[in-house]
Parts: sequence; structure tokens; C-alpha cells
Amino acid sequence: MAEARCAVEEPRISHVISEEEQKRDIFQEWKRSLARRFYRTRNLIYNGLWPTSLYNLAVVVLLLSCCMIWDWEFCKGLTSRLWGLADTLSIPVGFPVVIRAFLTSCVAGFLFFVALLYMRRFMLRTLLSYSGWIYEQPKTQSATTILWGLAVRCVFGYHPLLYSCQQSLPRMGVPSLGQTLDTLILSLKPLYGEDTEKWEKMTKDRQDFEKNLGPKLQRVLVLKSWWAQNYVSDWWEKYVYLKSRSTLLINSNYYIMDQSYWIGSKIQVARTANLMHQFLTFKQLIDHERLEPLVIRNTIPICMAQYEKVFSTTRIPGEDCDSWLHCDSTESKHVAVLRKGLIYKVSVFDKKGKLLTPVQLEKQLDWIIKDADVQTSTISESEKSIPALTGIDRTSWYKIRTQYFSEGINKESLDTVEKSILFVSLQDCSYEDLTERGKHLLGGTGTSVWFDKSINIITFPNGRFGLNCEHSYADAPVIGHLSEFNMTNEISDDPYLPDGHCKPQPGDETFQERTMPTQLLWDIEESLASVIKGAVGTVTKAIDDLDLCVKDHDSYGKGFMKTCKVSPDAYIQMALQITYFKNAGKFALTYESSMTRFYLNGRTETVRSLTCESASFVRAFRDPTVDREEKLKLFRKACTVHQKMYRDAMTGQASDRHLFALYVVSKGLGYECDFLKNALTLPWTLSTSQQPQQQIARSPDCNLPQYKDMLCPGGGFGPVSDDGYGVSYMIPGDKKVFFHVSAKNSTPGTSASKFMDQLFETLQEMREMFSDKNGTS
Repeated sequence: MAEARCAVEEPRISHVISEEEQKRDIFQEWKRSLARRFYRTRNLIYNGLWPTSLYNLAVVVLLLSCCMIWDWEFCKGLTSRLWGLADTLSIPVGFPVVIRAFLTSCVAGFLFFVALLYMRRFMLRTLLSYSGWIYEQPKTQSATTILWGLAVRCVFGYHPLLYSCQQSLPRMGVPSLGQTLDTLILSLKPLYGEDTEKWEKMTKDRQDFEKNLGPKLQRVLVLKSWWAQNYVSDWWEKYVYLKSRSTLLINSNYYIMDQSYWIGSKIQVARTANLMHQFLTFKQLIDHERLEPLVIRNTIPICMAQYEKVFSTTRIPGEDCDSWLHCDSTESKHVAVLRKGLIYKVSVFDKKGKLLTPVQLEKQLDWIIKDADVQTSTISESEKSIPALTGIDRTSWYKIRTQYFSEGINKESLDTVEKSILFVSLQDCSYEDLTERGKHLLGGTGTSVWFDKSINIITFPNGRFGLNCEHSYADAPVIGHLSEFNMTNEISDDPYLPDGHCKPQPGDETFQERTMPTQLLWDIEESLASVIKGAVGTVTKAIDDLDLCVKDHDSYGKGFMKTCKVSPDAYIQMALQITYFKNAGKFALTYESSMTRFYLNGRTETVRSLTCESASFVRAFRDPTVDREEKLKLFRKACTVHQKMYRDAMTGQASDRHLFALYVVSKGLGYECDFLKNALTLPWTLSTSQQPQQQIARSPDCNLPQYKDMLCPGGGFGPVSDDGYGVSYMIPGDKKVFFHVSAKNSTPGTSASKFMDQLFETLQEMREMFSDKNGTS
């Protein structure tokens, strides 16, 4: 029992805080609170005025004042109206002319400034609603798009903060009902086109829905789009993520790896400390809104709303629906660190509120490893396995949390974990192989990942690390941005000494022992120990069932794909269609994720990569009687269709989110719509996703030879369907592609390694398809 053990142990207090120090700490916290309020208020004002600024107001007031005082001939019409305004405002005539002019100019300038603010914001929102640019390549843009881009830059404000662009982003429109139904039916034709009876029923159900219930649901959805910031994202987060009762392990959470073959430091605590420092620096940039908002083609801003919950966020289990606990910087000033089953609270700010340096963090992590080695033998297996509870189904975890963690020492310790900025796991086993490391990052040991936390940092004794991320609050590109920030700085800043330890920084010498970590204690009664043991068994079984394969394809990359005059993403999607057909002997309903962050609060949309054109190409590619030119013709046609569908998805014109929102409306109005239910419950047997790269402009050129081992393999996720595959891929440069393929061992006929081998074989065959008779590409 944790309380009993604590009672007989000597308290480990390394520094006694004097009354004077307590008063000083209270004063420092009061100063920090005032500073936070000041910067928060300043940012609110700045964002509220963007894309204009107070500078614009000052200039207008100055010009109007000069016009009124000097009464130039060319502006007499304006000055006469301004003096008329002064009389209307009843500004005393006895005031000096300068003061009367200044006061009048302030009022007129303010009115003009407010009008300018709303006019520029309306103009920018209207301009950003134009999506024609996405269908054109940068080097072949039309005159219309070029002029549009110039107009956006003219209206766009200077130096936006992280959330400055939010109020100027357009709202995502609702696609037409007919367009969505056409897209749906067309995507299902390769699957059911040969089954005449099923196809006829499907087309008949579509016609009935479009004629009867569909228009009523569409009107409600359009009405919602007029007042809601996004017509689908809030429902998507609630019903797809938070309402889901299945485990987060493998089903929802995803992982991200560090650099493929390069290691900044082989000392675990040093690299972990630097990683933590970079992440906390990124957090401060978010808190102060000094992180630059992402802009596509130096012109088009994207929604940054998801960054708000990246840190200090925990998904809290509920009986029917989960919720988020997000703490601000006043509540969340620490990191939870796990080592050999023991969890420690690590303060990451000194008494002045300054972020600890990497050296100071390294000292704390080193202390944790040494302390855990001593303490682990005194801890029961149940106490070491508490994180496994976050990997079971959500309703069970809610009931356990309510029964055993709602009061006393268990609640205090749980609050400490859930209010932490990050959860860090210091592992004691290394994994050199990409596949083994990826599997460990996705599932851990069953007791090494707190799956509810927004971000888990998992580090290994050889210096490797990776992330396990909860999915509901933000999508992978957001965490990819954070990961790229760390990797870019780690390469450019060279933060390690020759021996691998962190480089000292000013202030390291003032580090005091009273900021050392404190171990969290738990009261594990017999019934809770039995529950934890059962959770460990459930989680371990799920991890053992995961079949994962991670490899890098280095025969060629997007450099060759671009010479084929097609999108690299479309090229890989065609390769995946061929590979699945080889693997299963049939086609699969295919999911590819696309972002919709050009719109306010946009999340994702689905690209249905299986099309009639891709199916025709696959059949031709597998048929030796079809000549090369015909295969190339069908290939380019399929890629063109896929690229258009991807662009449609990015501009909110795909079908799946619209169908989902229509279904939510139907349930809300009390209708049971079998057509929508059947359309949305078809299994995504092949689930795919391309991971973003180089979201930061100053990231090193990954095509340069000196960076070839520093390329990030990206990350992966579990299969969406039990009898299918999950495939993610990262295209970091012209010469390499990383693939992550997942499946389930318990499903006969699926094998991640076999699929990977067939995929590599397909990529080689596709390259040969582009070779002429002499064997050159």
C-alpha cells in the first residue's frame, strides 16, 4: 500500500523553504500573473484588430489632424466636413484649434478605422473563399489566380500572431446534395458494379433519399453552416472521437518516430532533456502566440485552432462520452515522468517562472533513473501497471476511475498526471529496428504509455525517442509541426557536448535541489489490483495482435515520380491499389486522409482513392496482354482523377463529412435512414495517409547528402478494419519513401510484412512500366 510505505519511509526533503523564500515566491507568482494577463490582453487586442493595426489608426488621426490644422486647398471638402463633425460633437470653440482638430480627428479616424477593419476582414475572407488556385500548379497559374494572389497579399496584414488569421478565414460550405451522392455512388461502383442486384438497390435507395428525406436534412445542415464556425467539425470530434467507447490503444492513438538513422546524443537523459526543452519552448510560443501561423505558398493561411490543446491536455473518460481537460499555464507547470513503473512529478520552471535549461532537466531525469532503480523493488506490480487502465475501453476506464480515483491520494496523483504538460516515459530497453521501435511506440509494453495524454514522449537507452499521441484534439500534421521544430533545432543548434551531455547555459549554476522530482504515490487495494491485472492482460493481448512493418524504400522517391508527370501522392495511391489487389485478389474501399484547414476549424476529409479509373488501371497493369502505352494512358488518367478528388477534399467538396453530418441531423430529427447508415458503415479495408514534411521554411533540405540519415520516417497507426491494412507513408525527399503498414495477427490472410514486400515489388514494376525498350526511364 502506498500510504503505508510512505509512513515508514524517511521523508526525502532536500531543501527547507524559509518564510522569506515563501514570501518571495508569492511575490514572483503575482508578478508572473500580471505579466500573463498583460500579454493575453495585448494579444486579444492585436488579434481583434488584425489585419489592420493601431499603427493604421495613428496614421489616419495624424493625417486628418494635419488636414484640419493647415487646411490645404486640395482637401478643403474633407476639412469642411471634419469641422462640421466638430460642431456636431459639441467640442467647445474655446479650445485651441490644434486640440479641436485632434479630438475631431480621433473620432473620425476611429470610425474610419473600424470601417477599414471590417472591410479588410470581409475582403480577405471573400478572397480566401476562392479555391481555384489549388487546381493549378505554381509555375502554370492563370492570370486570374496571379491577380487573386496579389490581392490577398495587399489585404493581408503584417506580422500575424498565431491566431490572428482565424477571424479572416472563410467558413466551409455545405456541398450540394446531388454532388455528394454522385461522388458516393461513383466510389462504390468498382466494389459493387458487377453485382447487378446490389447495384440496382443502391441506386434506387440513393434516388429515394435524394427525393424525400435528403432535402430536409440538407436544409437543416445549411442553416447550421450559417451560424456555426464549422458545420461538421464539432460533431466529428464528439461522435467519432469522444463518443467512441473502444480503446485508444491502436484504434485511435498514433505514433511518430525521430530521425531514421541519426542520433543527436546516445545518452538517454541528455537527449530526453533537450527534447523536453524544445517542446516546452514550442509551448511557450503557443502560449504567447508568437508561433508563426502556417501559410501555403506564402499567401494562403490555414486554421491554427488545433494548436491550443497540444499541451497540458488529457482526454477524460466518460460513461457515454469523453471530455477534454485542458489546463492553462497557471495550473500546468510540470511534466509527468515514468521510469520502471514509478511516476514522478518534475517541475520545469524555476522559482522565477523561467523554463529550466536542458542541463537542469537532464539532472532531474538522471536523478529519476537512479531513484527508480532503488525504489522499483519496493513497488507492487499493480502499482507499476496503472497506465494500462488508459488502454482499456472507455466506459470501463470511466467506472474504474470513478470508483478508485475520485478521492484521496489516488485522486491527487491522478490529477498530477492529467494536469501535466507532457507524459515522458524513460524506457529501459532499446529497439534499433524501425519495425520493433514503431510497434513499441504505438503500444508500449502495455504499462508504459498514458494513452489519455495529448503527447507521450517515449525515449530509449540508446538515445532514440518517439511520440504516442492522442488523436481527438488535433490531427497528425499539428504534432508533425512540433516534431519538425524539435528536429530542426536539434540539427541546427548542436545542443550536445562531445561526450553527449547537454551543453551548459547561463543560470545552470543556480539550480537548486528543492526543484528535484517528487514520486507520485498510489493506494492500491486488493480489488483495484485485480482490476489493474485484468487491464494489463487486455492491453497486452491487443499489442500482441498488432502486426506492424516499417521500411524505407530507397530505390527512388518523389524525384522519379515527378518525372512521370503525376502527383507523387497519386503515384503511391496507385501502387497501393495494385498491391492490395495482389494481396487479396479484389479491390478494397480505400480511405485517404486530407486536411480542410483552409477553412475555420477545419479538420479532415476523406479521399476515396478507389475509383473506376484506378480499378481499370489495376486490371490493365496486371494483364500481360495490355501494351505499355495503354497502361500509361490508364495510369495518368487514374492519377488525374485522384489528384482532382484530393483537391476537392481539401476545398470541402468531398462526400464523407457531408454524409456524416447528414446522418447526425437525421438521428437528431428522429429519422432512421438506412441509406446513410449503410453508406457510413462500410469498412475501410485499406486506410491510408500521407504525412506532411517540411512545414517549417528553415528546415534543412532533405535532398542534401549530409542530411540523408536525419530524415524522419514519420509515423503510423493501427488498421481501421480488422481484416484490412493501415498504411501511412512519408515522402521526405527525392530519393526515399518511408512506409508504415499495420494489420492484425488474429486475422487470417493479412500480413504486414507480406504487404510491404508486395508494395516494394509493385513500385519496381511501376518504374519498369516507364522504361523504354533500352531500359532507360
